[in-house]
Amino acid sequence: MKRILITGAAGFLGSHLSDRFIKEGYDVIGMDNLITGDLGNIEHLFPLEHFTFYHHDVSTFVHVPGKLDYILHFASPASPIDYLKMPIQTLKVGSLGTHNLLGLARVKNARLLIASTSEVYGDPLVNPQPEEYWGNVNPIGPRGVYDEAKRFQEAITMAYHNYHGLETRIVRIFNTYGPRMRVNDGRALPAFFSQAIENKDITVFGDGKQTRAFCYVDDLVEGIYRLLLSDYHLPVNIGNPDEISILQAANEVVELVNGSTSKIVFKGLPKDDPKVRRPDITKAKEILGWTPKVDRMEGLAKTYEYFKKKLDKS
Repeated sequence: MKRILITGAAGFLGSHLSDRFIKEGYDVIGMDNLITGDLGNIEHLFPLEHFTFYHHDVSTFVHVPGKLDYILHFASPASPIDYLKMPIQTLKVGSLGTHNLLGLARVKNARLLIASTSEVYGDPLVNPQPEEYWGNVNPIGPRGVYDEAKRFQEAITMAYHNYHGLETRIVRIFNTYGPRMRVNDGRALPAFFSQAIENKDITVFGDGKQTRAFCYVDDLVEGIYRLLLSDYHLPVNIGNPDEISILQAANEVVELVNGSTSKIVFKGLPKDDPKVRRPDITKAKEILGWTPKVDRMEGLAKTYEYFKKKLDKS
């Protein structure tokens, strides 16, 4: 039986990855310090023989007894509301945490996949963004703590691959949504759903013309699974290239939430907020044979059901 360590296991993506690798017959070790994670996301796994949980901060020394075949490093605050509130922890988990896990991977002779992000492209000057694009990032702006943590994470991972010959994989994750996102996540879709369900004003920043490309979580997990087991060590974009405006996304959510009386209100655009965001997924198609399958309205409907239940609304 293959054994895998998943950091950030109680988070949105980490919990779905834990589910997937349990389903695939792996022995899964989940690790999370719970500063943004929620044990409720993985409580269904606790009775299982092949799931173990460690409450631990990977920014400190990481020890896992026994063999390890794979490590997925998904520990990090990932929304602006989190990394603006916890800038130091965000930088530490991307740097010290990644360094600790690279060291663990060397000791265990394990393959390490890191969760990078489309934020490495910053406020891009090209659209869509291919992996070869170096980005347009403000290192000292409010988003710099997250953007530069991820850029450093990629750099040190590649250094370990090139210098030590370590088996590494890098996924650049674009906007992802689905069940288990936090209601107070701070990102667009959770905010829109919670506001629409509670009949509050829908907050759209700027003029709403800025774009995003939303990928349903099941599609993302499939792409990550394929990348981990592939032979490709350079960064790969995983996301849905179906680009829409934030205003369109807000309107779709209001329309989906039956009976919502919410009105859209506009507020100032946060500093360095990307104007466009769309992945070039040519590499994912050619190398992994991956494309997103879940239609956005189907994914939004599933996400709505989750938030409706979470907010105790009928």
